[in-house]
Parts: sequence; structure tokens; C-alpha cells
Amino acid sequence: MKKGNVRCIFSILVCLLLGAKVYHMHAHQHDYSKEIETLLSRMTLEEKIGQMNQVNFDSLSDELLQQVENGEIGSFLNVTDPKVINILQKAAEKSKHKIPLIIARDVIHGYKTIFPVPLGQAASFEPAIAETGARIAAVEASEHGIKWTFAPMIDIARDARWGRIAESLGEDPFLSSLMGEAMVKGFQGRDLTAPTAIAACAKHFVGYGAAEGGRDYNSTSITPYALRNTYLVPFQKAIDAGVLTVMTSFNDNDGIPSSGNKYLLKEILRKEMRFSGLIVSDWNSVGEMITHGFAVDGKDAARLAASAGLNMEMNTGLYVKYLKRLVEEGRISISDIDASVRYILNVKFCLGLFDNRYLNISKESAIYSEKHLQAAREAAVKSAILLKNDNHTLPLREIRKIAIIGPMADAPYDQLGTWVFDGEPEHTVTPIGALRDYTEYKDIQFVYEPILRKSTDNDTVNFRKIRQTVETADAAIVFLGEESRLSGEAHSLSDINLIGYQSDLLREVKKVGKPVVTVIMAGRPLTIERDLPYTDALLYCFHPGTMGGPAIWDLLFGRANPSGKLPVTFVREVGQIPLYYNHNNTGRPAPDHAKTLYDKSGEKQSSVGDVSFYLDSGKEPLFPFGYGLSYSEFKYSGLSLSSKKIGMKGSLVISVTLKNTGNMDGTEVVQLYVRDRVGSIIRPVKELKGVQRVNLKAGESKVVRFVLSPDDLSFYGMDMIRKPEPGYYTVWVGGSSNTDLQETFLLE
Repeated sequence: MKKGNVRCIFSILVCLLLGAKVYHMHAHQHDYSKEIETLLSRMTLEEKIGQMNQVNFDSLSDELLQQVENGEIGSFLNVTDPKVINILQKAAEKSKHKIPLIIARDVIHGYKTIFPVPLGQAASFEPAIAETGARIAAVEASEHGIKWTFAPMIDIARDARWGRIAESLGEDPFLSSLMGEAMVKGFQGRDLTAPTAIAACAKHFVGYGAAEGGRDYNSTSITPYALRNTYLVPFQKAIDAGVLTVMTSFNDNDGIPSSGNKYLLKEILRKEMRFSGLIVSDWNSVGEMITHGFAVDGKDAARLAASAGLNMEMNTGLYVKYLKRLVEEGRISISDIDASVRYILNVKFCLGLFDNRYLNISKESAIYSEKHLQAAREAAVKSAILLKNDNHTLPLREIRKIAIIGPMADAPYDQLGTWVFDGEPEHTVTPIGALRDYTEYKDIQFVYEPILRKSTDNDTVNFRKIRQTVETADAAIVFLGEESRLSGEAHSLSDINLIGYQSDLLREVKKVGKPVVTVIMAGRPLTIERDLPYTDALLYCFHPGTMGGPAIWDLLFGRANPSGKLPVTFVREVGQIPLYYNHNNTGRPAPDHAKTLYDKSGEKQSSVGDVSFYLDSGKEPLFPFGYGLSYSEFKYSGLSLSSKKIGMKGSLVISVTLKNTGNMDGTEVVQLYVRDRVGSIIRPVKELKGVQRVNLKAGESKVVRFVLSPDDLSFYGMDMIRKPEPGYYTVWVGGSSNTDLQETFLLE
């Protein structure tokens, strides 16, 4: 069998309804169609269905090994012992067709070396951070035999109550696309047959992040326009980047669960988006169609999923139990079965598993290498967002002694964040651990008193220690936030204030009269408006991972300059949700600084002149998308366009002068926003269309340029065709989504 020595993505355009075998190969990619068709022609129906069966591994047994030898299992979840994997692969090699297993695991933001949660990585606005993190995760996970991960999660997330917002890349389709594409490239590498390449999985298809009320697994009601212009955008980018697999979501949209939605999978994903990889269900999502009330029983659920084009079933076992009977009854087409098996076999061929299924368990380990740890530290630095810095409290200078307080200062597991099945707290470097063990911080005097043991702690008995702890120090650093278990899957919250007595703790520290710096580690954007008056500076870190401790001190002491920007809007209070920057305009948009109820006391009730906003919390968020401070100050000026008019085949160069007017070298994330003033459907008030991280020395200036093409302005309009529409457009360039430096051009 010929080895694939180049990166292979087997692009199959299959007319699923007819079961036609139509292959389309990208240039320079190996075509495994002959090998696949040869295998298919020799396989029994039972063996084909076995390839569609993914099983959660529990323990080795003679019965399990016999199932593998019989070809009844195509993939295993959650095996991480290389010796066990080799035993399983040996059993697969004893099967009639010697088809290798593919071993899968949730490796979301690191395997052993844990990077910031994906929402944190998105805050860097730097695709290289995401690609490096995914590459390191792939290197470490593949060492233990994992060849398939269920990441990146590219659900657009606009509700901070949803626990899985931590796993998302934020609220914006452009940024999510940019970072998701980078993760796909990082996981899969340049050569899919390389030992360190693992298959990426774009999830969850589709709309899962729009769950009602932020309640996990809940229904969505996404319109066809919103689906294509917002929620499908990152998936298309991942497909264009060559992602090998896509996972269906738990939710129903408009009454149809994704795992049984034939229109969604066959018409949109396969035909419109031209996805030619493997579609896998989420955990038990096929069986859950019964609970939804969409399927009568397990047999009906298997029929619906297989007919819809779902290729591999995760964990439920309904395919193995019912598909053969459904084919024999003529209720499932054999062409659908064959199409699914082609996709599955193609992934295994592309990953080189037919040639290299066994692990070399004696090779030197790369896990926790210095290179990996340094990359994780850099990612944590670039992911942190400075939200407040009154009177230049930070960076800390001429500080002889600091008081360290709070439950997150030395919480090695919680610092890692959600989805860290394989993360090891004993390898986590916490802020306290960094001060104790890192030579660059050995000379810093500190006194440490957590006061609260956990973020959920409701015992205030140690509050009496606050004054004596802080009084002897020059400044207090208060570490607050969320334990890892408070965010992630199935961890939705209706109250997203700092939990427990953390806000009370901060107020008591402030009373002592020393400068107060707050560091928050959390998996979501918390509602922290009530806490801001009680701190002089605030550094926000979405759970920063293994190397969060030294990264935080790098920032607080000025060894690094904060550069992170918010990938999601911070609301003032939970009642403002959903609130996101790229919303549509209403016919009565609220003006800036619209008066609240408290500003209008004594007025009679009237609807004349009223506008769209909250009477109590106004129209503005606490912090807008794209916001983040620096120890440097950046001035934007001289915004200019290469032309005031462009044609449908032209392009526009947008230039702006950026100057670091501060006295410290720094990095600014320059952001380009666009608005289509009038469209065939209402267009968002602003849309992110470009980002650049620009490094400037103190006092240095640079002209930053963006190139905008008509395709960048394309969207699905009233005719449901993606194209740019002629008319006037406004462009903004600045350091956040609320920038006001703007120009206008005409697209003809």
C-alpha cells in the first residue's frame, strides 16, 4: 500500500441520496479511493456498521478484544495508556480486514501542558497562540496514542451564563474563524501522516452557543439568515482549512435535533459548505432524540441519524443494535452506510494509521518540555486583559513587600480551567508557587493569607486577619474568580457575580487603605461592576493554565506589558444578556448616554421618543468587545482610504498611524470594523474585519494597513446568496469595538 507522504485531506463529493461514489481530490493530496473501495467491496454489512460505532473505553476484557477482532468497533474514546492502545490495535490487526482503530479524547486547550482556556486564547487576538497551543497539545496527546480530538469548539457564544462560553472563542464570527482555523492547523499539522498529527473536530454543528437562557443543551431558534451570516461562518473557515471531522450538537434548532437533521447535514454541511470529512455525534446525542420527543425509540433514533448523514455514533450503541435490521427492512439505504464508512476509512488512511498504528512507548517524552512550558507562559501573558489601572498602579514598582490574599492565589487545579481531564495540578505553577520557586521572583517579600479557602467559601471567620495581613505590606494583590467546576459543560449559572463572599473580601481589603490590585481567574466574563470601586487595578485572566502563576507576575511587575483584548462583551448585570457589539440596529436605537430610570424621576409615562435600552442599566456594557488596557498609551490618527470608491473586482487599502505615546514598549491589537449602511437585510452596526498585533517601542509610530476586498463584505442577503451588495460603507479603526475614528467609501 502506498504511503501518503503529504498532508492528505480526502475530499469526497458524494451524492448521498443516490449513494454515488464521486471523488474530488485537491492538488498534491493522496487519493485513497482505490484502497477504500477495495475494502468496502470485501466488508460485510456488520463490519461496515462496526466502523460507525465509537465506544467509550472502560477496561480491557476478553469480550472487548473479541469485539475488536470481529470488526464491531471502529473507534474508542478515552484510552490514554499506550500499552492498552497497542493491545487494542493488535486485536484490530487480527480482524479480517486489519482496519486500525482511531483513538479519541477531549484535548481542548492542552493535554498535560495546559494553555489558557480557549476564550482566554481568543483574548490574545493572535492566531499563532492558538496554533502553537494546539500543536503542543497534539504532540503530547499523540505520544499517548490519541489521534483525534474534539476541538476546536467554534460555537458563537453571546451569553455568559452558558458554562461552555469558556470553551468558545467568543462572540464574533471573524475572530472565532481566525482562531478556530489556527487550532485546526495546529492539531492536524502540516503532514497528517506524521506521528504527532491528530484529527481536529469542528464543533458543535450548529448553534449550540445560542441555547435559550444560557442553559446547556437547550433549544435554539436561529433563523436561516443568522445561521449563515453568523453561526456557520467559523465552520466554513475550518472546512476551508481542511478540518477532518465535524461534531453535531446536542440542541435542536427550531424543533429538529442536529443529529437527526437531514437538511442541516446533507444539504447545508455537505452540499452548500462542501464538507468532505467525517461527521460524528456528540455523546449520546442520537439516543437523546428520544428524550427530545423526536424519535419513538432507539431504532427510530438510529434510522433518523443514519438517514440524516451522521457517519459515526458516539457511545450510544444504537447503530450496532439497529442499523442491520433497518437496512434489511429497506428503511436505511446501503448507499448511506457505504458513504459513512468511506468518510471513516478516509480519516484513518489520511492519518497514516494503516501503516503506523502502534505506539513507540520507549521514545523520549516531550510532555512538560521547557519549550512547551514557555509557550504556555507566553500564551497566558498575551491572554490576560487589563481592565482597570487607576493612577498607574501597575506595573508594581518600588514595592518592598506585597500582601497576597484570596482563594485563587494558590489553587493549582482551579487555575487550569474546564476540560482538563489529563491536566495534573502538581505541575501547575500558581502565583504563590512562582514566588516560591522561580528565581526571578525569589527576592520579592510577601505575606500570604487566602482568607477564603475556595471561591465558593461562605465562611468569613478569617476576615479578622485581613487588616493585620495588609497593613504590613506596600500593596495588596487579591486573587479572586471561579473554581474550574463552575464553568464548562453542564455548568450554567443564572448569577454571574463573584461567587461566595469574594466581593465582601475585596471591600474589606480596600478599607485598609493600601493600593489594591485584583486578579480574576474565571471561565466566563463575570459581572464585576460592583467590584470595580474597591480595586485600583484589575487584571482579568480567563483560566490561564499550567503557567498562569509566573505569567501573572510577569505582567504585574512589568516584565511584560498587557496586550489582551476582550473576545466577548462584559455586561453590567446579568439582565442585559444577550448584549454583543455586532447587533442589528432597531428603528429606535438608543443614543449615547441615554437616560436611565433614575435620571428621569418625576416624568410622566410616555412612549413618545422612547428608544431601545434598559431603563435601569442603560444601553452600554461594562466593557465592550475588543477592549483592553496597556501600560503604554496608544494614539490613532490619520485614518485614510486608498479610494472613496471601489468596484466589485477592486480592493481598498485602509491606513492609520499608530503611536505609542507612553514610556514603555508595548503591543496594541489594532482592529478594523465595517458597517454596510443599507442592505437587503439589516446589517450589524459594526463587524470585525481585520486585526493586527503591532509592537511599538516607547515613542515609536507606525502606519498600519489593512486590505479590504468586496468578498470581505459579502453576506447572505434576502435572496440567500452570499455576495457583496453595492452601497455606502463605514470603516472604523481603533483599539476596541467602540472606536470612533471612521471613514466612508462607496462599493459600486
